[in-house]
Amino acid sequence: MSIMARSSALLALVMVCLVACAGSDAPPAATITPDELASRIEAGTAPLVLDVRSEQEYQAGHIPGAVLIPHDQLAGRIGELAGHEDDEIVVHCKSGRRAAMAEEVLRGAGFHDVKDLEGHMIAWQQGGYPTE
Repeated sequence: MSIMARSSALLALVMVCLVACAGSDAPPAATITPDELASRIEAGTAPLVLDVRSEQEYQAGHIPGAVLIPHDQLAGRIGELAGHEDDEIVVHCKSGRRAAMAEEVLRGAGFHDVKDLEGHMIAWQQGGYPTE
């Protein structure tokens, strides 16, 4: 085996180990169910609901009171959430991928109580919960 081939194989092994180790220490994301969130909205005790879908998706129907900041704009618009660093924030998108990215941005910016809406907008709509 050539030195180049051994180096490539070793690099690949190191990368696999790093990825595996990085994921093992990550705390599980805190979550809230659609039923819990709907009850809190109805009771007037809702957390800040952050919708990270596109403008078009938001306009087609969103959770009552949700604030729209698309996931790909969040880092540049994080100042709009100033003062909410210690508040509970529920992040959602259509199915979860964009919300996960947004949650990383929020935690990196010092937001402490970030939760993931279980099932996201798909579960919200399937559950028959209200939209605006």
